[in-house]
Amino acid sequence: MAFQGSLAELHLPDIIQLISVSGKTGVFHLTDGPLKGQIYLHEGKIVHAQLDDALGEEAVYALAIWSQGEFRFDPGISTEHRTITKSNTNLLMEAARRLDEWRVLSKKIPSTDMIPEFVVQENREGQINLNTSEWMILSKIDGHRSIKGIAAAGGLSVFDAAKILYGLIATALIRLREPAVTAPAPGYRPASPRAAASSATAGADLVAQLNRVREVCNSLLGTVGESVVNKHYQKARAELERGAGLEAIEEAANQIARAASILKGPATTEALLEQLKAIR
Repeated sequence: MAFQGSLAELHLPDIIQLISVSGKTGVFHLTDGPLKGQIYLHEGKIVHAQLDDALGEEAVYALAIWSQGEFRFDPGISTEHRTITKSNTNLLMEAARRLDEWRVLSKKIPSTDMIPEFVVQENREGQINLNTSEWMILSKIDGHRSIKGIAAAGGLSVFDAAKILYGLIATALIRLREPAVTAPAPGYRPASPRAAASSATAGADLVAQLNRVREVCNSLLGTVGESVVNKHYQKARAELERGAGLEAIEEAANQIARAASILKGPATTEALLEQLKAIR
């Protein structure tokens, strides 16, 4: 029998502890809007976790700081993947520590979709001393990348990037702003009805092609690849809605293929690419 509820009411470390003490085998499905993650237990021990491209311990820690969303535990479902070797106690203690730390970070970083930008102070005095990690983060700030984007560019988890940014915000070296809403350019004129219809048809064809890519990927990768497929599908769909073309679908397919090599091996990747060629 499935066990489900809201992460706003129960924190993930507490939920996992409750299930693991019973020695059950099964999978936690966690969702927050388009985001989906899984945590697998075998006889009460956490053995595998996944959130987007993150696997193992980092996926557990990333899921542990979710303050909203839904969870569902399906008993009796196992996995062959073993990406976690830590004991439940050590894993959940670290997850709880990060959750506490994230509560502090969120006071200055309410969303990881916000965009860091430099603060220019003409009368700043004294020497600025930064460590290597801080310099690396500063080098990734371009006024366009979100905190998530900066973390990816620097090869860090979002949590670690947020910790570094928190210190830079506290010292007034950077600030955060909401992502800009793109407005029509000056002189913009709506397309004629005929051109708009043609564009709409082309856009619908691309969306249909992207949907076929998702179906093929989900069919080959199964539940273990569901969150990765959904992540790149959502990204490509958003780009198509902004006017992107076939290159958005190509990029999504390539990213999913790379993840497939890690999740299920080269043979599955080759089969995936062959089927995707037929679509494209």
